[in-house]
Amino acid sequence: MFYHEKRLQYQVRVDKPDPQFARLLQQAIGGIEGEIRVCLQYLFQAWGNRGPAKYRDMLLETGTEEISHIEMLCTAVALNLEGAKGNVIDQVVSENPVVEQIMGGMDPRHYLSAGLAAMATDANGVPFNGSWVVASGNLAADMYANVMAEATGRTLATRLWQSTTDPGMKDMLAFLIARDNMHQNQWLAVLEDLGGVEGVHPIPNSFPQDLENQSVNYAFVSTNIERPENPNARWSTGASIDGKGQFTFEHIRAMGDEPVLAPPIKEGYAQKEQQLDKIL
Repeated sequence: MFYHEKRLQYQVRVDKPDPQFARLLQQAIGGIEGEIRVCLQYLFQAWGNRGPAKYRDMLLETGTEEISHIEMLCTAVALNLEGAKGNVIDQVVSENPVVEQIMGGMDPRHYLSAGLAAMATDANGVPFNGSWVVASGNLAADMYANVMAEATGRTLATRLWQSTTDPGMKDMLAFLIARDNMHQNQWLAVLEDLGGVEGVHPIPNSFPQDLENQSVNYAFVSTNIERPENPNARWSTGASIDGKGQFTFEHIRAMGDEPVLAPPIKEGYAQKEQQLDKIL
């Protein structure tokens, strides 16, 4: 169950409307780094969470906060588009070049499809893709996905901050950047709560490690055709990060046979030349 407060989580102010910046803000709404992604990711992780209720509750609270961030960004898009209203309609009616040129760099669908409002798309108008949402049912795996989502989201927000001179937009983005900072720390804190690097790794830690292939489970495999020497880097020498093995270095080698497949089945209607009883 969700409740709605009419006031925004943080003030959204646009001093000088900028339709082009509205288009850039769409990436923070419906792009792969955007708020729809993290909102749904945390909520789906919560709704499917099994185990201690504190993790479910925390994910629900943060996923719900992300709805507030979508609301803020949608408001920012609408406010940035308000200044374009009159001349956009006049130009669309009176001129006939490519619509995007008419719009002066704004997304034409902001006018054509949404009536000068935000959409569930990225900056190129591509609809949000639900396959970006990670909710594996493994809490540790999901936390790493969440750190990545917040890290790329914060990177995007800093680039948007750099792309505007509007004081109101910079202020809103500074708030979102700060929340992304907190959420990165929050997901890392969950990993620490689960036992830290040594406790959670390898993920899933519920699979018996003695069933792994012991000859390759801590080997860095070089695929460089020049066959370089061991660089003695952190990932190729010394104790593994999880403290349960030793890194080694080796060049890739073929450990299997050449694959041989049976001829195609008749019902597959391959070419007659493929219908051979034996491989030549």
